[in-house]
Amino acid sequence: MAPPPQAVVPQFPTIPTPSQFPGTAIPAMFPNMLPMGVGQFNPLVIQPQAMTQQATRHARRVYVGGLPPTANEQSVAIYFNQVMAAIGGNTAGPGDAVLNVYINHDKKFAFVEMRSVEEASNAMALDGILFEGAPVKVRRPTDYNPSLAAALGPSQPSSNLNLAAVGLTPGSAGGLEGPDRIFVGGLPYYFTEAQVRELLESFGPLRGFDLVKDRETGNSKGYAFCVYQDLNVTDIACAALNGIKMGDKTLTVRRANQGAAQPRPEQESILLQAQQQVQLQKLVYQVGALPTKVVCLTQVVTADELKDDEEYDDIMEDMRLEAGKYGNLVKVVIPRPDPSGQPVAGVGKVFLEYADVEGATKAKTAMHGRKFGGNPVVAVFYPENKFASEEYDG
Repeated sequence: MAPPPQAVVPQFPTIPTPSQFPGTAIPAMFPNMLPMGVGQFNPLVIQPQAMTQQATRHARRVYVGGLPPTANEQSVAIYFNQVMAAIGGNTAGPGDAVLNVYINHDKKFAFVEMRSVEEASNAMALDGILFEGAPVKVRRPTDYNPSLAAALGPSQPSSNLNLAAVGLTPGSAGGLEGPDRIFVGGLPYYFTEAQVRELLESFGPLRGFDLVKDRETGNSKGYAFCVYQDLNVTDIACAALNGIKMGDKTLTVRRANQGAAQPRPEQESILLQAQQQVQLQKLVYQVGALPTKVVCLTQVVTADELKDDEEYDDIMEDMRLEAGKYGNLVKVVIPRPDPSGQPVAGVGKVFLEYADVEGATKAKTAMHGRKFGGNPVVAVFYPENKFASEEYDG
């Protein structure tokens, strides 16, 4: 029977319109119950970003081991953002490459999450880079799946990275790649490339060598990397050089990618000879023989030759021409005798000031032992502070 006319038919809830749903529309479940066609509103579109980030996370994270105790999430993120930008590794567009950092302070490692798979692969080229003075390992995490990662983006660093901008050298340039690469830290800043090489080559010829320098000033940063032609001497060199004092510095020498291994018993005799060689080499660099920008030449001129003005001018001009061959010559000082007969400090010596230590070193090497007027020249480095104070009696 039909309901009586006065009966009230219950009202079902009004189905909300698409504009009333928060965010996106609900799924098109039970479309026949909806008073509109499928084309009248969009079904729920599940945003792919969250799923994509989770699926690619294993390929976007890098493991960073060997961190110093002072490292924290912020310092690691800032550092890797800077070095990634410096090498041209930011391929996902402007902005920072690092999304997140997790640090295990007890075990001194971190997981650095990059925003793209390609940028994570570029970060692999940073293995061995110095963070707060310590070389760190940059590796793939244990959950990295190479087969899945191959479909997500490049699995190798770009060949166009400017690794030299952060003091690294790729394997194709200088042979400084692989497990036998040696880190040499604690070098005095005034050591030239030639002096560092001479010290390292006490153990044998080098296949690759790189003294890291500041990009703006060109000065040494106090550390270098090298690889020996004979890989068997790697551990010998590390054991012999590590802990050696050079002036006010102490050398830290070890494999760049791992702790230094102990030399095998059959290497002990070679190690002993090498340590003796290092001690001899060390004597060359003791205080008093440390390189400076000033070179002092003795047994070059006599007091009598300096008395005549014309002869003095000729000697001065000859010195400028000769000394200028080895670097940027700033100043030449040749003290002259006093006409009154009063003693003058430095008479018989020639002082050459260069713009940098490298020029002074070249001049000292080239001029020491050469003959002027039949006498062998003695060339030594001279303290810069004494030269600046016009103290020529050293």
